[in-house]
Amino acid sequence: MSKGKGPNQSAVITRRSSINNRFTFTFYFQALTRMLSSPSRFFGELPGRTGFRQPVGFLIISGLFSASASLTTIDENQVLMGGILLVNAVGMPLVTAGIGFLVMTMTMGKRVTFQRLFSVYAYAAGVTLLASWIPLFVWLTEPWKWALVVVGMAKGCGFRWMEAILVVGSSILIVDLFFWSLGPVIVGLRGLMG
Repeated sequence: MSKGKGPNQSAVITRRSSINNRFTFTFYFQALTRMLSSPSRFFGELPGRTGFRQPVGFLIISGLFSASASLTTIDENQVLMGGILLVNAVGMPLVTAGIGFLVMTMTMGKRVTFQRLFSVYAYAAGVTLLASWIPLFVWLTEPWKWALVVVGMAKGCGFRWMEAILVVGSSILIVDLFFWSLGPVIVGLRGLMG
């Protein structure tokens, strides 16, 4: 009798890599498939102790794909633009998770660790990055990402739905206000540079 991979073996591999917090391409594709098929179940089954390795690995692979695919629509300074897009793809979930963590701590007290909250933001952003490089798809992928973050907070972090919506809504408002306030600074810097 040959020993092939049965349906339970992939679940065992996923659990084993989650316990060890190892990132592999097998983990990436399994996590991606599970996020696309049932994000609620994926977030609900996150291990109790999450580290940074798997969420960051997931985010980097998706960010590399998104940055590379975006270069098909850019003609000038492809290396520079690819680097900026990759830093943005990986950096923004970190920034928004940090803001979400601060909002959570200030409004509800510390409910979960930063690692766990960051993993929700990283997986949500990683999935949506695969389509966000397509021109005008950002109007679909941004709401999808934030909806996934709300689901992740509710199912993976134990927030009530309204608490998750409050944290996400406040985070979006703070990030928007921050970038809006940077507008005059950027215009001023451009004027200085010629």
